Amino acid sequence: MTTRGRRGQPRRPRSLGYRFRHDPRWHNPTVTLSARRRHDDAGRRAPGILFGIGLGGLLDGIVLHQILQWHHMLTSEGDYPPTTVAGLETNTLWDGLFHAAAWITVVVALWLLWSRRDDRHPRIHGRAFLGWMLVGWGAFNLVEGLVNHQALGVHHVRDDLGGPLSWDLGFLGLGLASVAVGLLLARALASGPQLPD
Repeated sequence: MTTRGRRGQPRRPRSLGYRFRHDPRWHNPTVTLSARRRHDDAGRRAPGILFGIGLGGLLDGIVLHQILQWHHMLTSEGDYPPTTVAGLETNTLWDGLFHAAAWITVVVALWLLWSRRDDRHPRIHGRAFLGWMLVGWGAFNLVEGLVNHQALGVHHVRDDLGGPLSWDLGFLGLGLASVAVGLLLARALASGPQLPD
């Protein structure tokens, strides 16, 4: 049903966001806190988690792949040994694609954080933001360790040493510790310092 304005012109329907913000129930003191918390939970977590995934990927690629050269993306796959020019070229290509995916993840995280800069969104507290970044970094390590190192076996942490299992297990342990510490920090949202607008 289309309503009419003062001059008889069709009135545009109110957006869902407008109706939500102007719903009297939103301003009910007994509802506001829990409703806002549920509404903004995903918005608080997503930027930090994505930053952790993206920066964790860049840290892994820059430090382990390039500076230390412990492994490349396909050094344990078998067909692309880094000791040949063709194998090194293929590994370099896949390293670059990996870096590009991590960079895109950081850009998306930055856009999500920027989109929350106005007064309609609660500020993200610094301690909680750092916590969700650690959760994202740890989640990246766990997926990387379980999928690439164990399930697919395309590379290991120390392919330069023959891919010993102890280093892979340590990598998984670091991921679990990062997730645990991150969750502890994220639960301190109410008492943590706030990021500047």
